[in-house]
Amino acid sequence: MNHKEFNSIIKNMSYSDLNTKLKELNDKIIKLKFRNSTSGLSNPLEIRELRRNIARVNTVILKNRKIL
Repeated sequence: MNHKEFNSIIKNMSYSDLNTKLKELNDKIIKLKFRNSTSGLSNPLEIRELRRNIARVNTVILKNRKIL
């Protein structure tokens, strides 16, 4: 999924859904970092993509908080 599709999906999510997605992404990045340090990943760029998606979700959460 590219970043434009991801942005369009998260912009339509509710606050609780965004927090759930953020927790899910954080759990996933922790697992990927651990796996990368122990055995290596076939695609280490996944970590960078996850980190950017976490930033995107945080941005949407902050924008929604300012609107309220």
